[in-house]
Amino acid sequence: MAEYLASIFGTEKDKVNCSFYFKIGACRHGDRCSRIHNKPTFSQTVLILNLYCNPQNSAKSADGSHSTVSDEEMQEHYDNFFEEVFVECEDRYGEIEEMNVCDNLGDHLVGNVYIKFKYEEDAEKAVVDLNNRWFGGRAIHAELSPVTDFREACCRQYEMGECTRSGFCNFMHLKPISRELRRELYGRKRRRSHSRSRRRHRSRSRSRERRRESKDRSSVLDRFSTHSQEKDQREGRFGRY
Repeated sequence: MAEYLASIFGTEKDKVNCSFYFKIGACRHGDRCSRIHNKPTFSQTVLILNLYCNPQNSAKSADGSHSTVSDEEMQEHYDNFFEEVFVECEDRYGEIEEMNVCDNLGDHLVGNVYIKFKYEEDAEKAVVDLNNRWFGGRAIHAELSPVTDFREACCRQYEMGECTRSGFCNFMHLKPISRELRRELYGRKRRRSHSRSRRRHRSRSRSRERRRESKDRSSVLDRFSTHSQEKDQREGRFGRY
């Protein structure tokens, strides 16, 4: 019996645990769901709820009709958002293996951002910190997610251009970033690894150079102050309570 229950856990045959929450970290029934949402106590993946606002869904003219946003403008807007969130979270919390943004329209999925870190400790740290911050004037709500395999969470029909439920599908419709941005962001890991290797080779020579240098303390403090101001400016739409 125990083996059978383990084999159906998180599937549609499981009458106790919600299969949708297990697969996509969200459920259209929310707290009203008749099945249990087993929220993880540790995970590599962080879910930031409803973070991305699609201009094509929200842009309206004065008469109430939807204003047009070109595909080029839409992609540029999305790439800028994706890069800002990716870089901010990776620089602050740790190496990111994968980041995905939902293009669904259902309330439980719209604008959801899933960030899979390399280490569970980094994901836990991100959740604690992000829940004390805001983005674009709105409070951030982040939680650990059970999703680790996005292939199981995604709508295969959508990937083939055949989903008939459009944005109201209950499986993830992931919005793609441009190829150039993908190469740039996911190439950061390789560049950092190469940089660390070079730093190890040059560490001894740098140590000797630092010992020869004599720096005035006030100039160091001035540089730190400038760095802090530049850092605040780089934070963009992110903020802290």
